[in-house]
Amino acid sequence: MNGTRVIVVGSGPTGLLLAGDLATAGVPVTVVERRPHKTSNLSRAFVLHARTLEQLDARALADGLEALGQRLDTLRLFGRLTIDLGDLPSRFNHLLVLPQYEVEKALERRAVEAGADFRYETEVTGLSQDGNGVTVEVRGPDGSTESLRAEYLVGADGMRSAVRDAIGLPFPGHSVIRSVVLADVRLAEQPETLLTVNAVGDAFAFIAPFGDGYHRVIAWNRAHDVPDSEPLDLDEIKEVTRLALGRDFGMHDARWMSRFHSDERQAPAYRVGRVFLAGDAAHVHTPAGGQGMNTGLQDAANLSWKLAQVTGGHAGPELLDTYQSERHPVGRSVLRSSGGIVRLAMAKRPWELALRAVLTTVLDRATPARRRMLGRLTGIGYRYAAPRGSHPLTGTRVPDVALADGGRLYESLRGGHFVLITPDGHDDRGAHKGRLTVERWASGRRTTVLVRPDGYVGWAAEEADEAAVQAALAAHVGD
Repeated sequence: MNGTRVIVVGSGPTGLLLAGDLATAGVPVTVVERRPHKTSNLSRAFVLHARTLEQLDARALADGLEALGQRLDTLRLFGRLTIDLGDLPSRFNHLLVLPQYEVEKALERRAVEAGADFRYETEVTGLSQDGNGVTVEVRGPDGSTESLRAEYLVGADGMRSAVRDAIGLPFPGHSVIRSVVLADVRLAEQPETLLTVNAVGDAFAFIAPFGDGYHRVIAWNRAHDVPDSEPLDLDEIKEVTRLALGRDFGMHDARWMSRFHSDERQAPAYRVGRVFLAGDAAHVHTPAGGQGMNTGLQDAANLSWKLAQVTGGHAGPELLDTYQSERHPVGRSVLRSSGGIVRLAMAKRPWELALRAVLTTVLDRATPARRRMLGRLTGIGYRYAAPRGSHPLTGTRVPDVALADGGRLYESLRGGHFVLITPDGHDDRGAHKGRLTVERWASGRRTTVLVRPDGYVGWAAEEADEAAVQAALAAHVGD
């Protein structure tokens, strides 16, 4: 296996988090990236949601990123609905506005420090697999070819994934929005809000700060449907922005402009044998709701600990099947919700406008509906299916609960371990050393909960005895 147990193709946020988790767990990992090693400002993602921030907190990265970004405490939808994020049941009861490249820099530092091996300017040219591993053919920066071998491979190489093509998976879906324009500009007038977004008639515009004096503008005019190759100038971007927002804020000094189309697509499977797909290689969505990067990071958090368990011999390969069963439904849900937001934002027909008005009223007045919508948007509302007869907590996300020693759960998760939270403590006698942390509730709660490394409940019981705890540890944490 040339010393590598897992190959990750792609060094975007999804691939970087995955590689960092594997390396931290002691799994030798190689990252293959066709682009040169440099920081790019071509980010399309600008928002970190609560669940993603929780995952980053479990990797000791959230506080540093919070210091770099800007908090957004309220959301405005459809021009008339204002939603206060302060009620989110999370330490991160806000959105964090931060360019994607800042997230990538933090994740890359972590992966490098943990020992991940990076191969930049290296392109995948072929892939084959057998019962024992995966062989990937690559072409390096000098044009030479090489074969890399590993037990498993993860394609995190974006919408045009070479890995997905190599394993013969289709990417069904369609273009939802054509001729979206992007630009990084300076503004003569500062917007009143941190994120500025609105749609009027055929026009939509979004403005977010980079934090370096530039702002990213994303705009779309449904009435101007041209190919991505059509030339673009700043006057066109100003015009669409004025249509959607009423003014162009004195845009000037564009350092970059581009035209693209936005697709809704999802691979029918996230796994073929020993090859997995994650992030945009597995699913792409419209930019509405800012869920794309966040969903990819959740994919990585779900898959990494499972690969570590299996490659370490602590679980059977059937554990890897749960990546498909847990993450594919979430990707499908995000596809629907992000598509629904953009369609309602651009509503034009009378029945569409009526539906939007009804939905806005419901979300404004009905707390349960608003809570469900926010749970899906921010990621904290998703739960994974549990076996029949399981405790009701099984498969649910665990909030950042206080522990008896004065610490927090997500601090305890930072080693990439399982965390067992009990009422009275538990003497594990080192049986799961390095893979299990035992904590006690700060409260008087009597439930015993085994938290997976990704922050979801793997097992729980009321008034559990020692035999039940040992059986749960054997089943989930392994030998």
